[in-house]
Amino acid sequence: MIELIPAIDLIDGKCVRLTQGDYSTKKIYNEDPLEAAKKFEACGIRRLHVVDLDGARQGHIINYRTLEKLAVHTSLVIDFGGGLKKDADLEIAFESGARMITGGSIAVKDPDTFASWIERYGSERIILGADAKDKRIAVGGWEEATEIELIPFIAAYHDKGIRKVICTDISRDGMLQGAAVDLYKEIQAAVPVCLIASGGVSSIADIEKLSAAGIPAVIFGKALYEGKIRLKDLEGLIVKKGC
Repeated sequence: MIELIPAIDLIDGKCVRLTQGDYSTKKIYNEDPLEAAKKFEACGIRRLHVVDLDGARQGHIINYRTLEKLAVHTSLVIDFGGGLKKDADLEIAFESGARMITGGSIAVKDPDTFASWIERYGSERIILGADAKDKRIAVGGWEEATEIELIPFIAAYHDKGIRKVICTDISRDGMLQGAAVDLYKEIQAAVPVCLIASGGVSSIADIEKLSAAGIPAVIFGKALYEGKIRLKDLEGLIVKKGC
């Protein structure tokens, strides 16, 4: 079974989704992210992936008040990312209720700081965000491409203590065209991490394919908000913990 992790992406404190990381495609799905989070919780969901898109673009945490609201008013285990560049950003995220944080751009641009976070907080609380297009890492809210190869990047951080990795195939994100199952199988064969798939999930069938491939957890958002996946359809699939 695969752990189900709905996503809430934040701009101006509102629940939004982008397509392929393009901010010009922003679509608001809920003015109140807490309303969405409570619906997830009510059907048995235990985890929540929250991304501060304002923070990702501006380079420092911004939507921490919304994070705090979600943490205080639900029992969901929240992992939080977007704009976490300094120790102070990380401290604000944890103080605001994040149980885990995801570092993407920081892991590329300031590996020493990110490595210090792994050492300080441990592999249970620090997740590597490995967002890629054509198997190369992208950073800065996906607006900046790099020449860094995806699998060697993950392997290098595994050697530094990382055990949880969220990998988003940017080319599929928000497209509702299916998850990159072959890519995730390739990563799992190469590096023994707890892999969380993200991007492209369009249906229960896509989730079942990931589960059949042995992927421990999946993040999905747009399919929920567009009604392609209904919360009541997830109830029989929910497991307590994958990553």
